[in-house]
Amino acid sequence: MRNTLADSTSPYLLQHADNPVHWEPWAPSAIARAVREDKPIFLSVGYSACHWCHVMAHESFESEAIAAILNEHFVSIKVDREERPDLDAVYMSAVQLLTGRGGWPMSVFLTPALEPFFAGTYWPPEQRGGMPGFPQVLHAVIDAWRNRREQVTKQAAEITEALSQSLVGDPNPAGGLPGAELLDQAAGMLERMFDRHHGGFGAAPKFPHPMDLRLLLRTARRSGRMTDLEMVCHSLACMAAGGIHDQLGGGFARYSVDARWLVPHFEKMLYDNALLAVAALEAWLATGRDDFASVVRSTLDYLIRDMADPSGGIWAAEDADSEGEEGKFYVWSPAEIFAVLGEEEGRLFCTAYDVTPHGNFEGHSILNLPRPLADVAASHGIDPMAFAERMRRDREALLATRRRRVRPGVDDKVLVAWNGLAIDAFARAGAVLGEPRYTAAAERAASFILASCRDAQGRLAHQWRTGRASGLAFAEDLACLGEGLVSLYEATFDERWITEACGLADLLLGTDDAGNDLGGGFVDDESGAFFRTSPAHEKLLIRQPDVLDNATPSSTGMAATLLARLAAFTGSPRYRRAAERAVAASAEVAHRSVTAASQSLLALDILLGPTEELVVVADTPQAEVARGLAAIRGRFRPNAVLAVRPAAEALPDAGRPRPLDPLFVGRTGSPAAITLYECRDGTCAAPRSL
Repeated sequence: MRNTLADSTSPYLLQHADNPVHWEPWAPSAIARAVREDKPIFLSVGYSACHWCHVMAHESFESEAIAAILNEHFVSIKVDREERPDLDAVYMSAVQLLTGRGGWPMSVFLTPALEPFFAGTYWPPEQRGGMPGFPQVLHAVIDAWRNRREQVTKQAAEITEALSQSLVGDPNPAGGLPGAELLDQAAGMLERMFDRHHGGFGAAPKFPHPMDLRLLLRTARRSGRMTDLEMVCHSLACMAAGGIHDQLGGGFARYSVDARWLVPHFEKMLYDNALLAVAALEAWLATGRDDFASVVRSTLDYLIRDMADPSGGIWAAEDADSEGEEGKFYVWSPAEIFAVLGEEEGRLFCTAYDVTPHGNFEGHSILNLPRPLADVAASHGIDPMAFAERMRRDREALLATRRRRVRPGVDDKVLVAWNGLAIDAFARAGAVLGEPRYTAAAERAASFILASCRDAQGRLAHQWRTGRASGLAFAEDLACLGEGLVSLYEATFDERWITEACGLADLLLGTDDAGNDLGGGFVDDESGAFFRTSPAHEKLLIRQPDVLDNATPSSTGMAATLLARLAAFTGSPRYRRAAERAVAASAEVAHRSVTAASQSLLALDILLGPTEELVVVADTPQAEVARGLAAIRGRFRPNAVLAVRPAAEALPDAGRPRPLDPLFVGRTGSPAAITLYECRDGTCAAPRSL
């Protein structure tokens, strides 16, 4: 038989299309073959930008000898975790249960009944560093399958049973909404994990934790604790100065292998950059620090410049490797700097950005800022403003040179969930920073997703690539896109976006306001948490509520956030009840590990209030309205909802109801004026002109 991955649209699967391993995609035919031939399944899961996935591919999956073992004794299935987050979640839980850790490449051995019985991540082609060689692992599995089948099937059944145990609990017997003390407890947990020297949480490898940073901004605002705000500011500043941050082109790598943010795994993921842009934007609102606004701009400019599909969507990821080497695109030597900037200016730049003859990464240098540019300027007797401008010009010159290098590969899938996060970031930044190009990027992406990411039945799809939409949308797709559309409404005040967001929320819940069945929904009726899949999706080994944040927010946390925001906009008790149940379902996880439930705690902060309603009725041109709103948008008000209508359209029309009508009841404007109605938890101030 032949490798069948060449028919795939996944860049990751296509990377393996020429392997001698007889890969098959996850499909009924592959599973049926395992049953028919009585062979175990070797399930290999990864993604296109994963460095160690490439390493295992080159070492093992391109090996004729290893491929011969796999082809004779296994049905080998290759899965792109970004295409199938549902499959990835099920079997990653098995890896973590069996090994105590997880990661990619993910390697799982299944019975033909799809039950896992042995698992790991990366294995080298021969025994090395205390790890068994991959052929050694394969032969051990073959021996167990042939000679200890009963033991294998018993273990598989036990693992499957363990995976079926619910992660959802309810610490409140009454099932009510947790109180603000849970937010305080979460802040305390984060403070105990905080790296006071380098910022961030925990030890190496170090991840950005943007949802945790956003949570601390809210606990700081709620409690007045300066410690919470300082953790955010120090973490963002250290990340921005580190090698994890692309000092020339903007954007952040996925994580740092060290504690001080110097050496990243160089892949850049859309979700990290979208989430970090929002965290930095909120930090700017809370502090007024211009360096945070600069991070927002450089990150979003990177996405527009390097990751935007001509269709309007945003691509998923950039690879860590180019020309077969990790990080080659990003690193520099002093000679390369001098060739662009000249020796005198080049030496100054090298001093500022830590470029040395011996390097800080495999003989080369990752650009980073060991000390602030102002300090470097002072040590050389240069005016700080003039020095900053010189460094800006130098970075532009080096970026132009870097563009002539061989770029890392791009995973040009358009994933709906990750685009929802990007729409949220672009829309918020466009409104707050007064940057119409960011708002326009959000509108292009939203219009494209809603129009083109559709399956044959017109349902929202999970992804799009090269003109083809595929996969039914998961809960994370609906929730993240809905969240982005709510922010896009607040940036543009086009009520189309809030209407679409309500439609997505209804799909999550499975019913609309009239009680019409929309196809089953995603809610776990017992707990109120959200499953990743609906009844319309493929039935997998287990169906667990998705309550744990990872690099991206959980489906439950993001759905709760969307529903809480929509409840504030529309006054819908149905949305609020669903949000409260989802947050309550996540409370036990939050008690155990705040980093696994920060998104749900962001929703809790909204639900606890106080909620601010800022309703504007205007008879003036849009540009004047935007100027009038600048002061409102320039403050950190995370629990505020902002709605605007022209005076002629402000009053609800019984013949044409709209989701925002409850906000505008009794609220009229004055000719040639911008009238603001400001309410806080049901208590309203007198209307005033902006």
